[in-house]
Amino acid sequence: MANDRNWAGNYKYSASEYLYPETVEEVQDIVVRSSKMRVLGSRHSFNGIADTNASLVCLQKMNRVLELDKTNNRVKVEGGIRYGELGEYLYQQGYALHNLASLPHITIAGAIATATHGSGDRNGNLSTAVYALEIVKADGTVAIFTRDDEDGLFNGAVVGLGALGVVTAITLDILPLFEISQYLYENLPLAQLESNFDAIYSSAYSVSLFTDWKESKFNQVWQKRLAGEARPIEGVSFFEAIPATEKLHPVPGQTAENCSEQLGVPGPWHERLSHFRMDFTPSAGEELQSEYFVARHHAYDALCAINELSEQIAPLLFISEVRTIAADELWLSPNYKQDSVAFHFTWKPEWEAVKQVLPLIEAKLERFDARPHWAKLYTMSAERVQSLYEKLPEFRELLLKCDPDGKFRNAYVDEYIF
Repeated sequence: MANDRNWAGNYKYSASEYLYPETVEEVQDIVVRSSKMRVLGSRHSFNGIADTNASLVCLQKMNRVLELDKTNNRVKVEGGIRYGELGEYLYQQGYALHNLASLPHITIAGAIATATHGSGDRNGNLSTAVYALEIVKADGTVAIFTRDDEDGLFNGAVVGLGALGVVTAITLDILPLFEISQYLYENLPLAQLESNFDAIYSSAYSVSLFTDWKESKFNQVWQKRLAGEARPIEGVSFFEAIPATEKLHPVPGQTAENCSEQLGVPGPWHERLSHFRMDFTPSAGEELQSEYFVARHHAYDALCAINELSEQIAPLLFISEVRTIAADELWLSPNYKQDSVAFHFTWKPEWEAVKQVLPLIEAKLERFDARPHWAKLYTMSAERVQSLYEKLPEFRELLLKCDPDGKFRNAYVDEYIF
């Protein structure tokens, strides 16, 4: 990966310099002497949300665990730590997080800033585990937001799009250690979701459906079951889907070598909740990504609407994933006050063609008030995006309070927030 490009290589940053602080004090010094800046995490955003033509601050040297609070079941970490790193530490200490995204390679600060998520009926997105944030504001002082604050601003600060300042420390809720067994099924008919959506998605702790949209079916079902739950009866189908008899990669034709363990072998939560292993290069390589969220009760109708575009979608697609996320109270979360279903598209690196298909998908999903993932590719107008977030005016006020002169604003924030 080139130093000036994102993880997938589709976006080139325009920063004049890259800075790598190792302490909060160094961050404060950088902030005070900078007129414009942004913070770069694991470079897993596919658009310009993290970009700037000034200073990009990279927190990869600030990746320590600061405190394990066994009394209150919380862990405090620095802003540059990745989920895979924290997961191994918590496992060794007998603890877990409630969920993980598909990749363990992403930073916690970047994931929560953009409301990144895993799957599961009972599981909120990753930012719902946040108990406290420490943010270096534009004037160099440190603001602390906690869930217990009476002013309610915590719910605005968590999914902050990197616009409030530099997140130097995060305190997360943790759970007692648990294990997961992963079971896969193949060829689930789309029609089964009309009457059985809830049964399918409540069948395990985390459930993902994958499709290439070539047919009205899901190529694969990934069930991540708590190890104590009943095992599926061997050889029995799952809503017409057939149990997989070998390990699979979500993308047809790719080797499963870099995927998390399957075929019901139990293992630690942090080695199963993600689809990919921390010690392997993730996913399919060069790719583009888009994702849209709709209220859960629209799930089947929205899927059918997307299916009407199968001839346009399928030739450009590596794979599409459908997941569920529980509602939350975070102002800029796509799951704000609504249980949601997310439609994720992993595209071939053919932006000019993908750019023509995205408006078609967005038009199909408009009647469901679909919200795009903040850090992925979409063509929806800024006016439309803003109309989907009722707490956006309050977020603007919080942003101006933390950053009155726009030090952390960039073209993306100016377009979609202001």
